Amino acid sequence: MTHVLFVTGEYPPMPGGVGAYTRELAKALHAQGARVTVLTSQRAADHNYLRDGTTLRVLPVIPKWDWGIWRTVGQLAAEMAVDWLHVQYQTAAYGMHPAINLAPRRWGSQGLHVAWTYHDLLVPYLFPKAGQRLRRWVTEAPGRHAPVTIVTNEGDRQRLADHGIRATSIPIGSNVAGCVLAPATRAAIRAAYGYSEDELVVAYFGFLNRSKGGLALVQTLQQLVQAGVNAHLLMIGEQIGASDATNDAYLHEVERLIQRLKLAARVRWTGNLPDAEVSRTLNAADVLLMPYLDGASLRRGTLMAGLANGCAIVTTWPQDPLPELVHERDLLYTAVDDATAMAAAVIRLMRNAPLRATLQANARRVSQQFGWAEIARRHLELYTGAAP
Repeated sequence: MTHVLFVTGEYPPMPGGVGAYTRELAKALHAQGARVTVLTSQRAADHNYLRDGTTLRVLPVIPKWDWGIWRTVGQLAAEMAVDWLHVQYQTAAYGMHPAINLAPRRWGSQGLHVAWTYHDLLVPYLFPKAGQRLRRWVTEAPGRHAPVTIVTNEGDRQRLADHGIRATSIPIGSNVAGCVLAPATRAAIRAAYGYSEDELVVAYFGFLNRSKGGLALVQTLQQLVQAGVNAHLLMIGEQIGASDATNDAYLHEVERLIQRLKLAARVRWTGNLPDAEVSRTLNAADVLLMPYLDGASLRRGTLMAGLANGCAIVTTWPQDPLPELVHERDLLYTAVDDATAMAAAVIRLMRNAPLRATLQANARRVSQQFGWAEIARRHLELYTGAAP
């Protein structure tokens, strides 16, 4: 039995996509016979039981992701005799401290087998006047020393390859399972939020940060209202994540714009919801608008949730090739930060029921290739192939 120790800076109930991803992958690996332990921040609660009642060991013991993790994590991994020490990496989740980036070389020298998943390639801050070259070197260091390196999209794989780093692309799955609502149930959920069937409900899912285009959301709502559409914006889920300290400031920017444009009566925030309620609420909306400033990508769990729930999705053109998701077949793409284009796409879906139904059906279909069972199988295949 393969024993994997996941190291992650965030884990439920801490809000954040990397933590939710780690939980789902751990469950899927466990279902395929692996033994999984999760080592995470003290801020994470003790989630020791999977939904099917089987045990998943979670160790929320790391107070700070500084140089002390070299010894703490290395000792725990050695004591538990894990087969793989697998880091789930997103820059902000480790407080921008370089200790985690330089750890694979240290842990490898101790005889540990290290795997590394890049959830983004954003460079850390490090210290004042740290140059881009140094910051990029720190970001890429794990990929040069970990025998297994994973990225979540083809664009990141190519960027690493351009710098001589070999990685395997494994898209993420949806952290929210899909569901299908009966018409009466859908109407009841909308009514509970105060929406009638003749109102247009534009949903957004996930916490806000600058890369996700919150200001464009509000500007698009304004464009719809000015066009005479009785539109509302439903913000589904937690407002901000736990990892990036800039999220709170950005939320205030969005809130100020809502007030300035006098749209407060048309914007509703659900707050944190159980996954099942997220799924039901996504299905109750008419359009899911995800205006990522860096373009649509398979690294976005919020996009995957929309696909799994058969949403009619409007999002922004990807920066890298994304052949899995085709414009006007699976979703609609628009220009980045273009509220006029986004409003036009939403109105198009509102007026074209056959197109909306086609996108909804194809979203569910295409999401099947991103299932957690297949993701876990590919991880086990990599572990086995790289084992000494």
